[in-house]
Amino acid sequence: MGKLREREIVRRGGRSMSAESAFQWQRPPAEGFTADDLDKIPDLPSHAELIDGSLILVSPQKIFHTLMLDLLTQSLRSSAPRSKYLVRRDMSVVLSKRQRPEPDVIVVRADAEPDLSGTWYPAEAVVLAIEVVSPESEIRDRHRKPQLYAEAGIPYHWRVENREGKPVVYAYELDPVIKAYTPITIFRDRVQLPDPFVIDIDLTELERM
Repeated sequence: MGKLREREIVRRGGRSMSAESAFQWQRPPAEGFTADDLDKIPDLPSHAELIDGSLILVSPQKIFHTLMLDLLTQSLRSSAPRSKYLVRRDMSVVLSKRQRPEPDVIVVRADAEPDLSGTWYPAEAVVLAIEVVSPESEIRDRHRKPQLYAEAGIPYHWRVENREGKPVVYAYELDPVIKAYTPITIFRDRVQLPDPFVIDIDLTELERM
């Protein structure tokens, strides 16, 4: 592997790694990677996802993305009944053998919390999966990942878009018969929903963070 490619790996992963360990995740097995592989591959870049058996590497987050995750996480934690639900960010979810995406924020059932050494949640533990759309991952965030979440039976999904520096939240609910999401509504200034618990998020707070 050339020096230029090695430097690219270091830059994208945000940490140094050997050419040999990088080779292991650059060259997938013929049948593709599995969800279990993500915990075994040495020096795998942070926040790598598995979609359709292929590894997806995440680009550095923009300020809007980071602040939006802070706002959503803090707001949901303040309103979620602690005895029933927990709010997590940057944690992967195992949907099936070859699907292990990492939603930006998830709400999980409190009784499904693994021990502190856990690296993922099972799909059946997740009640809400949120994606903040990034320019380099628009297709995955808008299409493929919501499709996978619905097929796995996750009841609620939000997609957050950046519209000239202001967030727009598209909220969806699962139709369990067809295993697809149906729109609930679109929020621009304030998210107010009764499910999966009473939610009230002032989206304009982003401007003051």
